[in-house]
Amino acid sequence: MNRDSNAYTFLFATLMVLVVASALAFTASSLKDLQNANVRKEKMQNILATIGIETDREEAEKLYRKYITAELSLTQSGAVDSEVAAFEIKLNNELKKPVSEQRFPMYEAEVDGQKFFIIPLRGAGLWNAIWGYIALEEDKNTIKGAVFDHTGETAGLGAEITQQWFQDRFLGEKVFDANGNLVGINVSKTNNDPKDLDKDDHEVDAISGATITGDGVTDMIIERLTHYLPYLQTNENTVASNN
Repeated sequence: MNRDSNAYTFLFATLMVLVVASALAFTASSLKDLQNANVRKEKMQNILATIGIETDREEAEKLYRKYITAELSLTQSGAVDSEVAAFEIKLNNELKKPVSEQRFPMYEAEVDGQKFFIIPLRGAGLWNAIWGYIALEEDKNTIKGAVFDHTGETAGLGAEITQQWFQDRFLGEKVFDANGNLVGINVSKTNNDPKDLDKDDHEVDAISGATITGDGVTDMIIERLTHYLPYLQTNENTVASNN
């Protein structure tokens, strides 16, 4: 075939496209298991971080099995659905279902004799989804720790929700008021306690220039916790061990 012809150029280009596409498909397929494993370990890291356990990916699963004592899949009524694996629940898919059909994952942990309840969060920021985890102490009211992440919030503004200094503002805050009403935590730009020393005001100081993302965090916390009220307001709960 004449290498200077249009037919040869077209054929060569087509073959190159097929070769590159095949190589990329093979690479993606061969790395899929590794990618899934990394996602799984990162999830474990985030869950552990809410209870003050910092770890790398290599140690994540070992420490997760040590400190996480139960993985619960809750129904709208607060009952445990033992047929659904809580860890495998993807909130972005679950939120598309009617509330009555959703399952609400919760993780119970024990560290140095203290019990904690860890709740996954998901909501909307300025540009896209935001998510995270929040851990409550044994009183099911006081926040032990919080972790937040995002898809595409503005760098230096809304993206700051991932920073430790912002997440630390939630430590010790209460999600119920003195009358037992769920009020969540308000990320407020009018907060009169910028150092977050008052742990009974249900507020934390907002990130300057990130009002919409902060409102998203506020809404996300109250919206998600509302679905856990039947469980949180029960004194005795059925525990399903993951060990």
